[in-house]
Amino acid sequence: MKTLVLSAASLIFHTLLMAQTTAPKLPACKNKMVVIAHRGNHVTVPENTVASVEAAYQCGADYAELDLRTTKDGHLILMHDATVNRTTPQQGKVAELTLAQLREQPLKSKNGKVYQVPTFAEVLAAAKGKIHIYLDFKEADVAETWKQIQAAGMEKQVIVYLNKIEQYHAWKAIAPQMPLMTSLPETFTTPTQMEAFLDTITVTVLDNITDEALLRVARKHNIAIWLDAQSSSEGPDEWDAVIGKGAQGMQSDNPGALVSYLRSKKLR
Repeated sequence: MKTLVLSAASLIFHTLLMAQTTAPKLPACKNKMVVIAHRGNHVTVPENTVASVEAAYQCGADYAELDLRTTKDGHLILMHDATVNRTTPQQGKVAELTLAQLREQPLKSKNGKVYQVPTFAEVLAAAKGKIHIYLDFKEADVAETWKQIQAAGMEKQVIVYLNKIEQYHAWKAIAPQMPLMTSLPETFTTPTQMEAFLDTITVTVLDNITDEALLRVARKHNIAIWLDAQSSSEGPDEWDAVIGKGAQGMQSDNPGALVSYLRSKKLR
């Protein structure tokens, strides 16, 4: 579970300076239950690739969840981990490698085909007009990210997940129309605490609310709830649990199977 880190002092400060009354709307979606392909649809292709984005929209997912980082030479690329150790034959930190170095060797693949670390621009081009992007904003420059989203004509197809309060400031200053998403801090467990949090920041989606009292607060503020279902045992039990919470979206490691299941339940 990811959490936006806030101190008590920063809560008070940002309540005074940053709170808004209306959050930007989500990208238009025809489906009542939003399906999010975790790191793209990586059942048969590597995660966080152009191929995983293409597989996500081919299976019927509404969003591809993708992780944004920056190379040593300033290129925006997709990579979940801070290092390339797990997903490539190389070793090292993304921030200490150039784009050319990242592309010297292909990503590890299950199917024997060659896949490269993609740039953000390449992924935006692949997604345009086909699937929305849920951008997990790991380490990147907001101004450059927004510039590339605009250049691709994807302003109405992206939602940004925040990992740090500093990211919230930057997005609100540079692209206030961008819908934002985060997690309720784990220490905020009561409706009163959640209300204080929502007085501090304005978000469109929360991803970790399952308690009914907190869900009522989210509904009161017209905040969508997207829950994670992905796990090694993911299937109908996990999906039904999310549906039972009244969530509007579900993130999956097997989005094609989830889409089929939701259709069988007449939820899409």
